[in-house]
Amino acid sequence: MSTATAAQGLWALAAEGPADRIPTPVIEYAQLAPTLIVVGAAILGVLVEAFVPRKSRYYVQVFLAVAALASAFAAVVGLAAGGYGSTKAQVAAMGAIAVDGPALFLQGTILLASIVAVFTFAERRLDPEAHGSRVDSFAAQAASVPGSESEKAAVKAGFTTTEVYPLALFAVAGMLIFPAANDLLTLFIALEVFSLPLYLLCAVARRHRLMSQEAAVKYFLLGAFSSAFLLFGIALLYGYAGSVSYAVIADVVDGTVTKIDPALASTMGNDALLLIGGALILMGLLFKVGAVPFHMWTPDVYQGAPTPITGFMAAAVKVAAFGALLRLLYVVLPGLRWDWRPVMWGVAIVTMLAGAVIAVTQTDVKRLLAYSSIAHAGFILAGVIATSAEGVKSVLFYLGAYSFVTIGAFAVVTLVRDAGGEATHLSKWAGLGRRSPLTAAVFAVFLLAFAGIPLTSGFSGKFAVFKAAAESGAGALVVVGVISSAIAAFFYVRVIVLMFFSEPKADGPTVAVPSPLTMTTIAVGVAVTLVLGVAPQYFLELAGQASTFVR
Repeated sequence: MSTATAAQGLWALAAEGPADRIPTPVIEYAQLAPTLIVVGAAILGVLVEAFVPRKSRYYVQVFLAVAALASAFAAVVGLAAGGYGSTKAQVAAMGAIAVDGPALFLQGTILLASIVAVFTFAERRLDPEAHGSRVDSFAAQAASVPGSESEKAAVKAGFTTTEVYPLALFAVAGMLIFPAANDLLTLFIALEVFSLPLYLLCAVARRHRLMSQEAAVKYFLLGAFSSAFLLFGIALLYGYAGSVSYAVIADVVDGTVTKIDPALASTMGNDALLLIGGALILMGLLFKVGAVPFHMWTPDVYQGAPTPITGFMAAAVKVAAFGALLRLLYVVLPGLRWDWRPVMWGVAIVTMLAGAVIAVTQTDVKRLLAYSSIAHAGFILAGVIATSAEGVKSVLFYLGAYSFVTIGAFAVVTLVRDAGGEATHLSKWAGLGRRSPLTAAVFAVFLLAFAGIPLTSGFSGKFAVFKAAAESGAGALVVVGVISSAIAAFFYVRVIVLMFFSEPKADGPTVAVPSPLTMTTIAVGVAVTLVLGVAPQYFLELAGQASTFVR
C-alpha cells in the first residue's frame, strides 16, 4: 500500500472516530434561563460602563440590574410552575447543574434578596450633596488612592462608581449556580465567580476608604485560603471516585459503582482520600457560611465594607453557601452520615455559642450584626444536621426569612448618620427612639426577629430547625441552641433598651430621610418578618414541596 493511500486511510479514520466518541453537548437553555439572564445583564452592564455617557450610567445600570433580577425571578417562578421543582426535576447542562426544588427555591430567595439589596446600592439621598452632585455609598473613583488629588478631583467632578451594579450581577450569577452545582468543578467555578466581585465590592466605600480596602484584602486573602482547601478537597475526591460528578461519587461511597477507570483503580475506594477530601470541601463551604472556626473574616469585612454591600453579602452569600452545603451532604455524602454528623455537631455548637457570647462584647452595630450572623449560621446548621426532608425544609425556610431581616437591618444602619457618615458606634444610638421613633421601632422589629421572639419570622425559623433537629435525635443540640438564643436575646434587647430608655445626646447623630428605594427595602423587610412570623404555614409548605434533591 502506498504512503498516500495509508495517509488517506488515517484521515478517514480520524474523520469517523471522534464523531462516534465525542457526544454533542446538550444544553437546556430554558432550565438555565435565570442564570443566563443575570449573566447577560452583567455583560451588558460592562458595555454600559464603556459606551454610555458618565451622567447617564447610574440610571441605566440601576434599571438594567433591577430588570434583570426581576426577569430572572420570573423565570424561576416559571420553572417551578412548570414542575421542574418536583415531578420534572432533572440534571441539566451535561450533568453540571441540578434543576430541582431546593435549587429553584434558593435561586428565588437569592434573586428577591438581591433586588431589595440593589435598592440600597442606588440610594443617593443620605449623604449631603458634594459639589452639587448627589452621592451614594460608593467611592467617586475606586481606583484612586484614598485622600489623593485624583480622588478629590473625581469627587469634585461628581463621579460615581457605577461598576458596582455589573459586579453585583456577576456575583448573583455565581450564587445562582453555587447551590445548583451538580459536580465539583462547577461548584468551584461558581465559588470564584461570586467571590471575586465581592472582594472588589468590599473595597469601594466612599467614607472610611482605608478600612474598606483593609476589609477587602482580608476577605481576599482568607477567601483564597478557603478556595485552596476546596480545590484540594476536589482533587482528593476525584482520586477517590474517578469522577467529579455528585452522583458518581455518591455511588462509589455507597459501593454501588459498576464501572472503574483503570487509571484510577489503585486509588478508587481509598477511604483516606474520601475522608480528607470531604473534610477539605466542607471547610471551604463552612468558610463561606461564616461558621466557627472559619469565621474570622466576618466581623472585619462586615464592618469595613460599604453597608449596602454588607447587607447584600450577609443575606445572599449565606443562602448560596448553605444551599451548596446541603447538596454536598445530602446528595454526595449521605453514605458518610455517621462520619460527618459528629463533626457538624461540634461546629454547630461552637458556632452558636461563640457567635452569641462574643456579640455581647461588641460596641459597633455592624460588628454586632456580624457576630449575630455567625450565631445564626449555627442555628441553621442544626437543621442541616437533621439529615431529613424536614431538615431541608426548615433550612430553606430559615434562609428565606433571615435574608430579608438582614438586608432590612443593614438598610436601617445606613440611615443613622453624623458628620463622619454612618454612626455605627452603639453609644451614638442612645435615645434614638425619642429622636426618631419610627426608625428605632423598625430596627427593634428586626432585632426581635434575630432574637427569635414569637410573631416574627425569626421565631418560626428557629422553631422549624430546632424541631427538625430534635426529631432526628439531636436533642442536646437543641438545648445548646435555646441557651445560645437566650444569650443572643440579651444583647438584642440591650440595644432596644438603649434606643428607647436612654437620654439622647445633644450632639448625637441624625436620622437621614431616605428615598423611596431604601424605604421599599425596609418596608419589604418588615413585611416579610411579620408575615412569616404570624402566618408561616404557607411558606413552610412551599419549602416542604421544594425539599427533594435530584440525583
